[in-house]
Amino acid sequence: MPKLIVVTRDGEERALDGEAGLSVMEVIRDGGIDEILALCGGCCSCATCHIHVDPEFAAKLPPMSEDENDLLDSSSDRDETSRLSCQIPFSDALDGMKVRIAEED
Repeated sequence: MPKLIVVTRDGEERALDGEAGLSVMEVIRDGGIDEILALCGGCCSCATCHIHVDPEFAAKLPPMSEDENDLLDSSSDRDETSRLSCQIPFSDALDGMKVRIAEED
């Protein structure tokens, strides 16, 4: 089972077992980390699942949609590694990926 490494807002690093086919948001939520609100349930309409992705994995991710880009523009914590975790399908190819949960807006 692939692992997702999550750094919480207080700097705690946790390794989660992730099921391929779930979104990164679902892996984080199912792993017991409650810092991801995901108010829209994963339909790319709220940006409350904002994360920062380890740059080493950026090329392995699907391209960002225009909707995702627009939603991230509303975040004061956006940077070049920002993504919405609901828009990243988790897979074996992402085993070991590290993400940091973005600050709340």
